[in-house]
Amino acid sequence: MGADPRRHGPRRGGRTGTGALRVPALLACSGVLLAGCASMPDSGDIHAVKASQRADSQVRVYAVPPRQGATPGEIVAGFLEAMTSDDTNFATARKYLTPDASRKWRPDASTTVLTAAPDSGLPERGRADYPGMSYPLFGKQIATVDSQHAYQAVPPTTYRETIHLSEQSGPDGKEWRIDSLPTGLVLGASDFQRSYRSVNKYYFASERNVVVADPVYIRQRLDPVTRMDPVTQTVKALLEGPTNWLKQVVESPFPTGTALKEGTKSLPLDDRNALKVPLNEKASNVGRPECVQLAAQILFTLRDLTSTRVDQVELQRADGSQLCVLDRGQAEAIAPDHNSGKPINQYFVDKKNRLALLTGGAKDIGEPQNVPGPFGDGQLPVSVVGVARHERTAAAVSKDSSHLYVTSIISDSRPGSPVVTSKGKTPLNRLSAPSWDGRDDLWVADRDPGNPALLHLAGGTGTPQAVKIVPGLDGARIEAVKVSADGVRIALLLSKGGKTTLKIGRVEHPGPKGSPLVIVADLRPAAPQMETVTAVSWAGPSRLVVVGKESGGVQQVRYIQTDGSSSAASILPGLNQVMAVTASDDESRPLVAYSKDDGIVRLPAGANWQTLVKEGSSPVYPG
Repeated sequence: MGADPRRHGPRRGGRTGTGALRVPALLACSGVLLAGCASMPDSGDIHAVKASQRADSQVRVYAVPPRQGATPGEIVAGFLEAMTSDDTNFATARKYLTPDASRKWRPDASTTVLTAAPDSGLPERGRADYPGMSYPLFGKQIATVDSQHAYQAVPPTTYRETIHLSEQSGPDGKEWRIDSLPTGLVLGASDFQRSYRSVNKYYFASERNVVVADPVYIRQRLDPVTRMDPVTQTVKALLEGPTNWLKQVVESPFPTGTALKEGTKSLPLDDRNALKVPLNEKASNVGRPECVQLAAQILFTLRDLTSTRVDQVELQRADGSQLCVLDRGQAEAIAPDHNSGKPINQYFVDKKNRLALLTGGAKDIGEPQNVPGPFGDGQLPVSVVGVARHERTAAAVSKDSSHLYVTSIISDSRPGSPVVTSKGKTPLNRLSAPSWDGRDDLWVADRDPGNPALLHLAGGTGTPQAVKIVPGLDGARIEAVKVSADGVRIALLLSKGGKTTLKIGRVEHPGPKGSPLVIVADLRPAAPQMETVTAVSWAGPSRLVVVGKESGGVQQVRYIQTDGSSSAASILPGLNQVMAVTASDDESRPLVAYSKDDGIVRLPAGANWQTLVKEGSSPVYPG
């Protein structure tokens, strides 16, 4: 999302001849996540500043109430500005509304995100049966945030709504006020980035001790409506349950209606970095297993939110008595992170079409070594590969892309029979690179135009099963497949009409336990701002790294959240002719890519791209 400056400016004069002056916003210092301003200057001038000129979360916007005798244009501009503030219950913004409109307006119902702050057009006078003034609002919409705090990116589309004003009788005579307005908040991208931050809630995958990230957006500071601090907002959102898109494949152990004890606005840490969470009566009789599961969810959810590490969570009944206590180590035992504490190697296909690995840490990489077995000793030349997350087995596509093999990469063996065969006439119309999920199941796409399919192999060696996609692909073809470590979400590159787009789907197992039936449901765009996407990899619990181009732009490598949100800061250093990219579930590990110009390269934190191997292709981390 870009950070374009606000364009309210002086309004163009309408037929009424009442062009509005912009109502200024006053900026003051703001605190960090859980603290307010330490001090305020006691001298110097106050200057009007355009709030949307920077997406700085440390800047705080204070809205200005309408002046006496304000014109309709001033009322509209002032209200749009006041929506960007952190004012308690948007009290100042409500001063621009009629009493009835203020009662009906729910700023927490939804947020419409535009590329820049909404711009108002020429006003129109009302009719005899509907007097007053109407101002059209224009913009380019890029996302919506719903009442569950879930962000959903959309392809940039024209936004047009209307604000209507009428004259109201007040103590000082007639005053213009807004009596009809769009639903919720309408914010430019930079105001949204300044006011909100992304947080991963965590829920358990259905019938599995694996946690799944559910990203939402919360306020950077106190929520204007609830007056909760960010930690309390996050715990509240967690207790309210998973977002609609994810809830079919995850579960939470607590009874419906479980919430924070009424009146809870803050959840401070004590001197032992322990967090006490008081719950309502719905939670009073839950058992210990369910209690520790919820405590684990809270620990996972808060680990990246606060600047101070949360080491322990204590859940309390409504009467203040203790339900259970859980520390970080115990939480990891309940639902361990994928690859937590394990060495993770980087793999690639060398110039002789053999599978090789690069050992070593994030700073030092050793010389490439070919893996044992037919993929590494040259018995079976390969083109693209996927390494199982336990790093004992790999799947590889033959050099001509027609056959998929699975074999050990830790011991010598003979190549077995292919587990999948494509009848496509050319390599580009045959098998995609394979991908392993956290269940150690294997996924691959057959790109044969005569018989396209997304295939799933339970345990990596089971009979290939065609995966049903609901709703269908509408003529698009699957070019690449990447499954998340939790096995609940899948990223698909889909080509149609000369363009390749990225979508995220939900992986469902609707049959009885052990059934081979698998469905990918509810595909949604993950990078709608990109005209075409060349490569994708998971890069954390709810983050992807993608290679692609925006309309009229040049190739970029950038991070994108699974909900489609991103920022200018997520664009990575430039690299030419990138054909493939891979990232680890461990976000501390460097990115690795294949560039036609530079070979196999990596991007350590805080550095630029570095060449690892001049000749090679198909770089992968396990997964």
